[in-house]
Amino acid sequence: MRPLVADIDLDALRHNYQLACRCAPKSRSVAVIKADAYGHGALACAQALERDAPAFAVACIEEAITLRQGGVTTPIVLLEGIFSADELALVDVHGFWIAVHSQWQIDALLAATPSQPIPVWLKVDSGMHRLGFAIEEAAAIWRKLSAAPNVTALHLMSHFATADLQDSRYFNQQMARLQGLANELDAPLCLANSPATLAWPVAHGDWNRPGVMLYGSDPLEVANDITQQLQPVMTLRSEVIAMRELEEGEPVGYSGRWRAPRRSRIAVVACGYGDGYDRHARDGTPVLVNGQRCAIAGKVSMDMLTVDVTDVPDAVIGSEVVLWGRASNGVILPVDEVARYCDTISYTLLTGVLPRAPRRYHGRSA
Repeated sequence: MRPLVADIDLDALRHNYQLACRCAPKSRSVAVIKADAYGHGALACAQALERDAPAFAVACIEEAITLRQGGVTTPIVLLEGIFSADELALVDVHGFWIAVHSQWQIDALLAATPSQPIPVWLKVDSGMHRLGFAIEEAAAIWRKLSAAPNVTALHLMSHFATADLQDSRYFNQQMARLQGLANELDAPLCLANSPATLAWPVAHGDWNRPGVMLYGSDPLEVANDITQQLQPVMTLRSEVIAMRELEEGEPVGYSGRWRAPRRSRIAVVACGYGDGYDRHARDGTPVLVNGQRCAIAGKVSMDMLTVDVTDVPDAVIGSEVVLWGRASNGVILPVDEVARYCDTISYTLLTGVLPRAPRRYHGRSA
C-alpha cells in the first residue's frame, strides 16, 4: 500500500482541549470541530472529547447530523445557524443550538413551533464585518428574542478580527463595544476564538470557542508560554520511495526550478498535491527524514515531492518522512512553520489533506 498516512493523536487532542480549559477556568469551552475537525475527522475527534467537552460547534447542519448519526449526544451549536427555514425541524429533532445573524433567521425562528425552546446565540458584528447584527440594532433584537417562548439560553456572540496580532488597538475597540452591549443587556457572552482564548483573558466569557488550537496549531502572531504547550495532533507521514544522485547544476522536477548546488542525493517521497500537500511549497520547505530536518527541492508534483537528503547519509528507500507533525524519534515539525513556506496558514494545510491520505487514529481515546 502507498505509505502516506495522516496519523491522528487523540491524546494530544484532549491535552490541547484541556489546555484551553485551563486558560479560562471560569468559562466553558465549546470544542470547534467544523470542517471535519479541521481535517482530522469530526466523528473520531468528537468521540475522543465527549468526556470533556460540554458542547461541540460546527458550521452547518450537515456536519451536526453526521455527528448525531455517529452516536454523539453532546449539544452541538451551528455557528452559521440555519440556511433555510425548514432546517428548524431538524434543529428541533436533534436538539441543536443555533446562532442567528440575519433578520430572516429571526423571522423563521419566531414563526416556528418547536417541541421545546431552542438555545440561541445572537451574533453581533463588533467589527469583523462578516456575519452578525450591528451593535446599534442588537439590543432590540435581544429583547425580542428574550420574550419569545420558543427561545432559551440566549447568549451574545461575536468574532474578533485581530486577536492573533500583537497590536491590540482594533481588538480593544471590538471588546469595548461588546462589553458595553453586554452590560446594557446583562447578557452572557461567547467571544473568544483560539487566539483570544490563548492571549486575551478579558475576552473569556461564559463560553469560549477554541478551534485550531485544539489541533496543535499556534494561531498567534508571536508565540507565548501557553502556545508552546500545544501538541501536534496530525502527523502527515510517508516514506522515501526512490533515491537519485545528481551532479552539480542538474535540475529536479517540473521547470527545473531547483538545481543542485553540489553533488546531491535526492529522495523521492510519496506525497503530492493530489493528497492535499500544498503545490506552492517553496524550495527549502522543511521536511523530516529519519527525524532530521531536510528541505524540499523542486516543485511539488501530484503524487510525489523531492527532498534534498545530501546531509542525511542514512536516508534510504523506506525511510520515514514527516511532512509535518512528530517523527518517530520525537522531533516535531510544526504545521505552522510549513505553512509559512507555502505562503498560507495551518488551517489550509490541515483541512486540505484529502481522503487519499487515510486517517489512522492513536491514543487512549482511539
